Amino acid sequence: MSSGTAFEEPVPYSKENIMKPLPEEQEEIMINVEALQSSENPKGPENPGLSSGTFLYPDSEICLSTNESLGKQRRVHVGEKLFACSECEKCFKTKGNLTLHVRIHTGEKPFACSECEKSFRRKDELTVHERIHTGEKPFACSECEKSFRRKDELTVHERIHTGEKAFVCSECQKCFISKGELTKHERIHTGEKPFACSECQKCFITKGELTRHEKIHTGEKPFACSECDKCFKTKDELTKHERIHTGEKPFACSECGKCFRRKDELTIHERIHTGEKPFACSECEKCFRTKGKLTKHRIHTGEKPFFGSQPGRSTDAVLLVLEIGTVTALRGLEEELDPAGPHGRRPH
Repeated sequence: MSSGTAFEEPVPYSKENIMKPLPEEQEEIMINVEALQSSENPKGPENPGLSSGTFLYPDSEICLSTNESLGKQRRVHVGEKLFACSECEKCFKTKGNLTLHVRIHTGEKPFACSECEKSFRRKDELTVHERIHTGEKPFACSECEKSFRRKDELTVHERIHTGEKAFVCSECQKCFISKGELTKHERIHTGEKPFACSECQKCFITKGELTRHEKIHTGEKPFACSECDKCFKTKDELTKHERIHTGEKPFACSECGKCFRRKDELTIHERIHTGEKPFACSECEKCFRTKGKLTKHRIHTGEKPFFGSQPGRSTDAVLLVLEIGTVTALRGLEEELDPAGPHGRRPH
């Protein structure tokens, strides 16, 4: 179609064809027919008031200024994807989208960070990354004013306030605020642990868990407390520790108002009110509120982990310590029961 020529025959773009993409053969025929009609019967613009080179798209109020824009708009309406990847045959509507996709196969990352030299396939990925160095967080929550580097992070965060949990696990119906959280959760059911430690081959459900674990091997503890210089493997561990100094206890029980430094402490406490005891003994089915209490429950095995041999001590030495402790406790009990003492005199 020549520049500035309006559509003569809108047949290929009727509602039926817009709703349902045409078969490739039919689409090719119609495009060829349209091109032939255009070359044989050129007409002036059918839409008075539009300047030369401006097109009013059929069944739409969108005006397009160039043939190139018109071509893109036609592909959106008709559902064409003319640009195919030679590696995986995935198709795209624009050459630009194909170019970005091809970099997945080639590994090309032309956008490098000037601070840390990390590279990216796309310019927008680099822009978001650079905010780590600049500290810029342009997306602020209107409820709590917490800020984020990316728009999608803000979108997920806002669901905390709205309570929206649109992603449902098909196994247990538990709901999540993001697709990423659902994906991680589903691995509990599937047993999938795609992140393996290169040192010991231990596998993990999430990349974050692997990163924390790897610091065991490296001994790295990059997060230092400004108060006592104690160091931690993760920022989260440091944040929890700092509350010892500040006295902050941000997690409050809705039943009794008692506050806690950590979310997991609140979760365990709430079981007092709910009566929930999720940890059951496989032998007698007795239930406990915490994993630690279940671990201490070793009646069936006869195991006494706190009275056995310890590194650097013989069993006899441990038994001697226990015997001394028992004798001391008994003497204390005798004094309580008989304040006069063994010689019949009360202590002054």
